[in-house]
Amino acid sequence: MTKKPSFKISLADIQEARNELHQHLQPSPLLYNSWISELLKCKVYLKLENMQPIGSFKIRGATYKISTLSPQEKKRGVVAASAGNHAQGVAWGCKRLGVNALIVMPKSASLIKIQNTKALGAKIHLEGDSFDDAMAAARKIARKSGRVFIHAFEDEKIIAGAGTVGLEILDQLPEVDVLIGSIGGGGLMSGISIVFKELCPQVQIIGCQASGAPSMVQSIKKGRAVHLESKSMDTFADGIAIASASSKVLSILAPRLDLIVEEDDEEIAAAVLMLLEKAKVLTEGSGALPLAALQKLAKKMRGKRVVLVISGGNIDVNVLNRIIDRGLIRAGRRVRVNVQISDRPGSLARLTELLAREGASVIQAIHDRSEPSTMIDQTEVALTLETRGPEHSKTLIKALRAHVLKLELAH
Repeated sequence: MTKKPSFKISLADIQEARNELHQHLQPSPLLYNSWISELLKCKVYLKLENMQPIGSFKIRGATYKISTLSPQEKKRGVVAASAGNHAQGVAWGCKRLGVNALIVMPKSASLIKIQNTKALGAKIHLEGDSFDDAMAAARKIARKSGRVFIHAFEDEKIIAGAGTVGLEILDQLPEVDVLIGSIGGGGLMSGISIVFKELCPQVQIIGCQASGAPSMVQSIKKGRAVHLESKSMDTFADGIAIASASSKVLSILAPRLDLIVEEDDEEIAAAVLMLLEKAKVLTEGSGALPLAALQKLAKKMRGKRVVLVISGGNIDVNVLNRIIDRGLIRAGRRVRVNVQISDRPGSLARLTELLAREGASVIQAIHDRSEPSTMIDQTEVALTLETRGPEHSKTLIKALRAHVLKLELAH
């Protein structure tokens, strides 16, 4: 029987990583949030890795890995593959330690992450449509150029560096009951789970993935590393959109995670919105995912002290508005409807008067007489409306149905 590949990472390895990183990084804040705690009936603490110099926990593993390279390896330079945050982590660590960095990113990478990586002094090479395409290109460059390849998660030093998040949490909140963190490749939760299962095994460790890219969820369920087709993955949480699960990382996570859940993009978007409004924290999809998971599990978490690892905050402002829009829809505070009304003078005015009486705010209204599905004496109006919440939305839709000729909910 072939022995399954595994990593040998100890608590001592992670403590050694912390000693090195102490020279380069300050601990990230762990803040109690009373708004979210009251809403979900548990004590919620946010571990704000989005406050790191590059806006992500990835700075830990990358900087530690680079610090352990030999003088000869540092002279040759490094190459890494990343959709964004690992790229910035490698670039930051290389800049601080005087090492040349080449980053291979997929063509679909976020513009802000490309720009930020360049600003840190790294050279950028765009290759392929997915993280796996970029990975293959980076490995090829490493073989031909002699550069040291730095994996985003399948590396003992990277995992040890990420695990320092766990040590900090225990310093800041020794009495934690539950910890929830996102999984992409699994390096972060591997390191954290090693710390907690060694020092506080009673703490419940929950991992979560986006349902549009659930490679590790499926791997744990099937007991083997699985590969997803890149074209089948669909999530705006690009930082955790990993198609191929690592057998080595799986060997760490599978026995240490107490629960693993997945959330869809609508739930993640609603969590991004909640963190913005209730915590004044701007986070990317992967950073908001633990809150989405907690909302699903809230009944089981009542009264417990729950730490959410907000893993990163590098969100493209060009997509932020769309994410907030989806979050408002998910929260029942924004409604899109297509209504048909009579094409007679005053019909549109009466429609807007009804909306005003019901207390709805009109975000957008598109009046279209040319819609082929409408009768000659009718017209269609596409409405985007802001409401006070789910109950108000239900009342508004009921009032509209009684007033218009036809109503369809739009998505």
